Amino acid sequence: MFTGLLFCSPWMIGFLLLFVWPFVASLYWSLCRFDLINRPRWVGLGNYLRLVSEVGTDQGFGLALSNTVYYAALSVPLSVVIGVLLATLLSAKVRGQSVYRTLVFLPSVIPVVAASILWLWLLDPNDGLINYGLSWIGIDSQNWLNQSRSAFSGESVGVLSGWISGEPLRLFGSKDALVLMTVWGVGNFVVIYLAAISDIPNSLYEAAEMDGASSIRKFWHITIPMLSPVIFFNLVMGLIRSVQTFTSVYVLSEGTGQPGGSLMMLSLQLFLSAFNDFEMGYASAMSWVLFVVLLIATIVLFRTSRYWVHYRVAA
Repeated sequence: MFTGLLFCSPWMIGFLLLFVWPFVASLYWSLCRFDLINRPRWVGLGNYLRLVSEVGTDQGFGLALSNTVYYAALSVPLSVVIGVLLATLLSAKVRGQSVYRTLVFLPSVIPVVAASILWLWLLDPNDGLINYGLSWIGIDSQNWLNQSRSAFSGESVGVLSGWISGEPLRLFGSKDALVLMTVWGVGNFVVIYLAAISDIPNSLYEAAEMDGASSIRKFWHITIPMLSPVIFFNLVMGLIRSVQTFTSVYVLSEGTGQPGGSLMMLSLQLFLSAFNDFEMGYASAMSWVLFVVLLIATIVLFRTSRYWVHYRVAA
């Protein structure tokens, strides 16, 4: 037994020092005023009350929360839908199938920093290829990373009204650019969907064809239900990833969350509060609130999964 514990000791030490201790310490710091230099000073629920006071405002935690909710509400469903559609198309037996699969997966293996710099160039308001492509279909150049207004906001209604009246359409903003970049890297989800599609029994499709089912009905009544466990998995992982998105946000906004705070996500707000403003207690409280929110969202997803996730029962 001692020999076994000795072999496990490197993992156990790492687990205690790199996971358990930071976990417990952050809970204590969240109840203190701590600047990383002086000793923590107990303030009780002061940091949490500050977070509550900022909810619904355009500053601090409230701003970061609204930006993160907007980003997650768009990027996660789009990643799931586009991932399933691409996987379905790539599962077809056509010439050059491996090439198409490689092209779809390639963005997922590009380092995040390199991809972010690439998108800075693609989304340039003056010389970016995205605006150049939009001009081919008659859409005005977008400000993308230079505009705080987003496509799905109250202000966008006025923009659309002005566009109908003949004004230039400046609809998409920095958060929409971040969503576009996230959807571009959906290849890792596509690989998982492809593996799941290949595991669907052909007998189900053959039986549907004998009953006269069309391709759309086979997709909706066979492919989607059989993929529902994988969709559920990617939905949970996508939700967690959307909240933890940091590197691309930091590079696109140069670590400031600009323009107009539109790229101030929770991860960036937490980082700046801890290591720029030296408010480690406030940042720790924010991380615990984020943990609880993610936990509740995950529990809700698991509770609702019984109504739409279908698991294969072994015969």
